Amino acid sequence: MENNKIVKYIEEVLENMPDDWLKLTTHRLDIYDESLAKTQFLEQFEKLFEDHNSETSALSELPTAFDYIRLGHPLSSVLEWAIAKLNNLKPEGVISFSSKTVPILAILRKNLLDHKHTQIAYSGELPDAFDAEVLRNVYGYKFELNQVEKVEDIADFNGSTVFVSQQDKIGHADLDSKIDFYISIHPHLGSILLVNGEQNESYISEIQHVRRRETIAMTPVNCFVALQQLIGKSSSDNEKSNFERNKALVLAEIKKITGTETDALLGSSGLSIQYAIMMGLVHDALEKHKGKDIKLVVPPNCYGGTNDQARRVAACIANVEVVDLLVDGDNDMVQSIDTVLEEIAHQDAIPYIIAEIPTNPRVEVPDLLKLKEALSMVRKTATGEAAIDPVFILDQTFCPNVQFLSEDGVFSGIRTISYVSGSKFPSGGKSTAGYCVANTKAADLLQKIEKHLILCDNKATALQTEILAQQLPSMNRRIAAAYKNTREFVNFIKDALPEAKINFVSEELAQEGFTPSVFSLDLPTKGKTDQEREAYKRELNNKLINMMIKEIPQESKYCVSYGQLKGCYWTIPATSTQGTTKEDDKDYIARVALSPDMDLELHKEIFLEFVKQL
Repeated sequence: MENNKIVKYIEEVLENMPDDWLKLTTHRLDIYDESLAKTQFLEQFEKLFEDHNSETSALSELPTAFDYIRLGHPLSSVLEWAIAKLNNLKPEGVISFSSKTVPILAILRKNLLDHKHTQIAYSGELPDAFDAEVLRNVYGYKFELNQVEKVEDIADFNGSTVFVSQQDKIGHADLDSKIDFYISIHPHLGSILLVNGEQNESYISEIQHVRRRETIAMTPVNCFVALQQLIGKSSSDNEKSNFERNKALVLAEIKKITGTETDALLGSSGLSIQYAIMMGLVHDALEKHKGKDIKLVVPPNCYGGTNDQARRVAACIANVEVVDLLVDGDNDMVQSIDTVLEEIAHQDAIPYIIAEIPTNPRVEVPDLLKLKEALSMVRKTATGEAAIDPVFILDQTFCPNVQFLSEDGVFSGIRTISYVSGSKFPSGGKSTAGYCVANTKAADLLQKIEKHLILCDNKATALQTEILAQQLPSMNRRIAAAYKNTREFVNFIKDALPEAKINFVSEELAQEGFTPSVFSLDLPTKGKTDQEREAYKRELNNKLINMMIKEIPQESKYCVSYGQLKGCYWTIPATSTQGTTKEDDKDYIARVALSPDMDLELHKEIFLEFVKQL
């Protein structure tokens, strides 16, 4: 009876759910509490279930579930809740993935760090992407593989037992006590992991964090299909599209935009691509430079996902270490890179440098010719041998239109890979899919990167590719129009509040093609001590943001995105994108992202009202 009640309620929710549940890729921070994340959404969802309330208005008022669609979203949370209810599990112990292999990798990662054995039992076949040799030799994971016909055939094991089953049916799991983790793989949708038993609850947050940093949750449209199957309804498969045609269009468009010759790689998110880059380069180094240390050079205050991911890779692989690269504020990126590369050369190690241009959130562009010189310099090891040249991994999400990697681009002579988060300008906020390209000097590295993109089953889905095919052709026009709005707003703020410090590209840099549509704002402050001044500034930041959202709710949102099609997004990076960054490196300033389609005059009016209240 209870199961029928659950199925009936899900049916009503699917009929009445807000449109945003299928379309939204970024969370609204005004209804999001990161510390409560999924629990807050599901607690209130559970109340609606108990009250038999599935009205659209009630569903719309639920707080944001997780963040972006990497860690989760409303439909993934509802899917996981329903499967948990039907299997008498806690909702947090059911975790959906777009990837069919990453849930296995998430368990292997924790057991590697905990020095615990893992048995992977499977019926039928493991996913095609599962490469046991690479997982053992590159990732360092340890496990046994045992094919079984049925659950009862699983042998007792001193460690974790993972059971992998490929199936079409959603929701049912044979949770034998011998199984610690049950993974059901659904060929066109992704996978669902069930954590079995209280003794395994300590894995839950670790598995969710892998999903947050190295892949994405099952996509909204696929969760919708899964929920339709769960309630016994057939659903049109939205993933079916002219995939090859769309992919060819996207690859051609990226070549045109970036000025590169080789085909781009398309991933399910920016971090999915970044993870493939890191693991592909580590794999390449392990093969070509056996025994040498690998240094991941990362700015400590860059986007939190990049920072955290690099440290997570280093934690798993013995000869990989993170080296801080100071780039913002009083630090000069060129000088920092020069210093770091000299030290790495002296150690005869392998340097992989990850940097954002422009930097986030300070929107700074280094002297590119000097940066080119620093990266190109031939350095010597302690014994006088030629040091290994660096690979420059460039996050150009804020300026995807700049042709850094073309034959006459500034980095053409340096092994360079660049990548872009597709949730920003490439898709206009409609999809999380990301992509990476290589210049001619680094083209050979793409094969290894693609290998790990496939191994993690992190390639862009058909629908994501279709959205990119629709949006990429207009990207450069949207970038130009959004920059025009941003320049006008920045100039207006300079006149209206000259004491404010604005971080934005100069007119000269804009002439060179650097036309971001995001700027950071350091509002004037007061107080007798540094602490008082910092506290006053933070309070003023929030006052401005709240005022904009209250007065222009149809356009201004408290959100971390960038490159959106409409409106204006405001955030404090330190509380969102810099979540894992060390406290001293965080920036408690306002970051503003404008779009090509917004009421700029109204935003100016509200800003003037704010200035009058100072």
